[in-house]
Amino acid sequence: IGSSDTHVGGGSFDEETHFSKIGLLDGEPYLRGSVPFRGLYGFISKTFRPQTVSEIGGESYLNVGTRLIRFGSSGLAGVWAEENTRESIYDAFRRKETFGTSGPRIKVRFFAGYNFENSTLADPDLIQKAYSKNIPMGGDIIQERDKSPKFLVWAISDPLGAPLQRVQIIKGWIDKGEQQEKVYDVACSDGQSVNSQTDRCPDNGATVNIDDCSISREKGNSEIKTFWQDPEFINGQEAFYYARVLENPTCRWSTWDAVRAEEKPRSDIPVTIQERAWSSPIWFN
Repeated sequence: IGSSDTHVGGGSFDEETHFSKIGLLDGEPYLRGSVPFRGLYGFISKTFRPQTVSEIGGESYLNVGTRLIRFGSSGLAGVWAEENTRESIYDAFRRKETFGTSGPRIKVRFFAGYNFENSTLADPDLIQKAYSKNIPMGGDIIQERDKSPKFLVWAISDPLGAPLQRVQIIKGWIDKGEQQEKVYDVACSDGQSVNSQTDRCPDNGATVNIDDCSISREKGNSEIKTFWQDPEFINGQEAFYYARVLENPTCRWSTWDAVRAEEKPRSDIPVTIQERAWSSPIWFN
């Protein structure tokens, strides 16, 4: 799942409108460390409390430590429930058919199984067939002799967010007592294909204008779905797989603060981020 961990009565759940995580302690941009502080407060702090000041890129910022300035604005939890009732939602949590996002309302579905042979991505009954003969996120799939399971990922963008850039599947396993993990790009936006040598999508050319945080909305997709099979599948090796969906880059909340204050973004903090969603894993036994 995702969680905002916000200590205020009404949270700010997206990067553009982020205003606080911990109330009065970070309720102004300079208190969050996202813009330089000046004026009387800045003079007093630098003169009498220099330990509270960080000099970064020729500017003076309140020393808020490494955690506060690196917080994300939000996190959200999503469930695939039969209906919008407490009972149905908690049933979804119990069977782990849940996913998280970093803030946007991206939707992601994830299935695995051995019965997708006669299915196509354009099939209007695709989800019904996925449920009837395969395993949804949060479930366990049992090995069938000499068969490699096929995965279905289906992601839909937040209409108010950025377009989707790519879909990934992350695999984890144990080898000789050591935890291993590998990230596969499995579907790309804009009609592009995954490089079979690197397992990565090419850059789709999406950009962010740092002067006003506008983005190139002509790049990316509103929906991405694909089937995928593990090219390095090993019979008998226990593993987990989960899906991750990435949006095109957008401004981080600290950059939005700087734009509104007509300041340059802080030089030691990423200017942009890629919002995302991630599914519960499917366990292969």
